[in-house]
Amino acid sequence: MAKSELSARSDTPGPASGGNSGNSKPHGLHTVTRVNLAEAVYQQVGLSRKESAALVEMVLDEMTKKLVAGESVRLSSFGSFSVRHKGQRVGRNPKTGVEVPIKERRVLVFKSSNLLKARINGQRAGRSGS
Repeated sequence: MAKSELSARSDTPGPASGGNSGNSKPHGLHTVTRVNLAEAVYQQVGLSRKESAALVEMVLDEMTKKLVAGESVRLSSFGSFSVRHKGQRVGRNPKTGVEVPIKERRVLVFKSSNLLKARINGQRAGRSGS
């Protein structure tokens, strides 16, 4: 499986600092990795570091299995992942204008929830019925 990473602001749950002081990314930004997620589980849930890493790995593996099988993965208040089929088509090299066939393939699509969109934009979004 490919390395799963999410770009996130430093105010998201998890360790306060990744320890990358020589980082060339803008101040306050870092990449959330499996290790960061496992550390957050360790700190907030109280499992051992080894159990936390195994839990994160199990969740990501289960999500991967469902996506490979063509099922959608929906995470409440976060968004949904799904796999779409794209048929074969003819593409064009923008520099030379030469037509090139693009093979059919499956692509991963993420659609964020309205709550996540609102939080990213600094808005308060309540759930319906609250």
